[in-house]
Amino acid sequence: MQYLLDTNICIFFLRGKLNLDGIIRKKGLENCFISEITVFELKYGAENSDNPKRSHKAVDKFVRGLTIIPIFGIVDQYALNKVYLRKKGTPLHDEFDLIIGVTALANEMTLVTDNVKDFRHIKNLKLENWVERK
Repeated sequence: MQYLLDTNICIFFLRGKLNLDGIIRKKGLENCFISEITVFELKYGAENSDNPKRSHKAVDKFVRGLTIIPIFGIVDQYALNKVYLRKKGTPLHDEFDLIIGVTALANEMTLVTDNVKDFRHIKNLKLENWVERK
């Protein structure tokens, strides 16, 4: 099985709140990917942090270890899903979330997110949450 890591999963890891290294070792690094959109969001977060220089270094090191999935190939799937969700009355509020979700769907990956409820309306999208709540 292949996994697309949502931005919030990456943020948990970068903040030291998720043992993503251990999980990725179990799942296999070759099975874990991120979207180009996640890189955009992580870089924005780094720039907006209290210490942009340190945060950018951490993001750069993190993304270097993963395969980044381009989004251009999912344009038709994105349009189809956006219209479907709008007509159904359940549009996603965040455009980036829709792109990330559709990227997972189009590439037949399971989306790993802590925001399962935000993605549940994307038809046929497989979801997992690796965040353990105590």
